[in-house]
Amino acid sequence: MEIWQTDKLLLFIAFVIPGFISLKVYELLHPGILKDPGKQLIDAVAYSCVNYALLFWPIHLVESSALVKIYPNIHVAFCVFVILIAPIIWVILWSYIRTRKILLKVVHHPTQKPWDYVFSKREPYWIKIFLKDGTKIGGKYAGKSFTSSAPAEEQIYLEETWILNDKGGLERPKKRTAGVIITSKEISYIELMKYREETHK
Repeated sequence: MEIWQTDKLLLFIAFVIPGFISLKVYELLHPGILKDPGKQLIDAVAYSCVNYALLFWPIHLVESSALVKIYPNIHVAFCVFVILIAPIIWVILWSYIRTRKILLKVVHHPTQKPWDYVFSKREPYWIKIFLKDGTKIGGKYAGKSFTSSAPAEEQIYLEETWILNDKGGLERPKKRTAGVIITSKEISYIELMKYREETHK
């Protein structure tokens, strides 16, 4: 196949791989809707070009110096940095900038759903879940609990389910239970409470 020819393979690595890495790292940091593969390819090429634009001077200095011939191993390491490492650094830096309060005044937060925003913080909570049929479920959301993230359907696993008292507070954990999994289709709304031992009642 023509794509396996050396020159075409090098072009593919140079102009697709850096952008593809950036896309995948960004998706890990900010889960969202899966894009069409064709659109992802265009984005990958665009982000690769941005990567080279940001590194134009370092690339120019290295490639025009004697480093290529005198220290080939260092040159290879530099190429690996440009193609594989730098795209990750740009995404982390851009993600940090995008989530600063001063920038959020003029642009949207990169995380699309409150569900992902809240639970991505990995903070423990006392939780009360109100189902559409009127059922109330209380429990502890902590280190062993889990929530899905986009683009998957929202689901939540509580590591402990608690019995609710007459006032609606969490009275005590249920015995002989390994927690509960609830899908978003069944949820009306969720109440989160800061995780302190004295606040569960």
